[in-house]
Amino acid sequence: MELFEGIESRSSVRGFISKPVSQETIRKILNAANRSPSFKNSQPWEVAVVTGAKQAELSKIVYDLAASGVAGHSEMPYPKSYPDAIEERTKIHGAKRFEALGIGRDDAALREEMRLANFKFFNAPCTLFFFMDKSLGEWSTMDIGIFIQSVALAAHGLGLGTCMQASLANYPDAIRGCLNIPDSKKLMVGMSLGYPDEKAPLNSYHSARESIDTFTRWY
Repeated sequence: MELFEGIESRSSVRGFISKPVSQETIRKILNAANRSPSFKNSQPWEVAVVTGAKQAELSKIVYDLAASGVAGHSEMPYPKSYPDAIEERTKIHGAKRFEALGIGRDDAALREEMRLANFKFFNAPCTLFFFMDKSLGEWSTMDIGIFIQSVALAAHGLGLGTCMQASLANYPDAIRGCLNIPDSKKLMVGMSLGYPDEKAPLNSYHSARESIDTFTRWY
């Protein structure tokens, strides 16, 4: 896949087939992403690759927490508010996703089912969790964001799909405990990885993008 084509055609996948992703393929993706730039070549990213029985165990843990109403406490705090233009984009995006599934605004049961699908990893056969040491700061956060995008693009180039899921960072203690990750590591985000289910309704939805002239100043 040509580079520009890959960047422009990548989208978040929220429905996967059961075909497993080989460790060889995951290694190839991570090796490519490992060439991502980082401040002073610090390479702050740490990755947990979860498949098989351990993935099923972890899914049950976080699903049960979410389904029982346990409040999440992400170590990457969500914005308390957005500027008006950004707020409008987020609202439109949320409405369009429900529309793609045929879920009405007042259908609380189906909306909850859609939320909880995050914790089943949208049936992906592999889930990645991205960590960094808690001693690190904003530069490392930016570095890991670049690394995660590289993972997504490398996977896309091999015919796989990904979904970066902030919701998977809502239960960091439970995830660290299940995976035996030290408390000194901050959970940044989770990512479902697998082969896209072309029949999944939500995979037909692609979020809109603003014209570059709305965010670019030319001098």
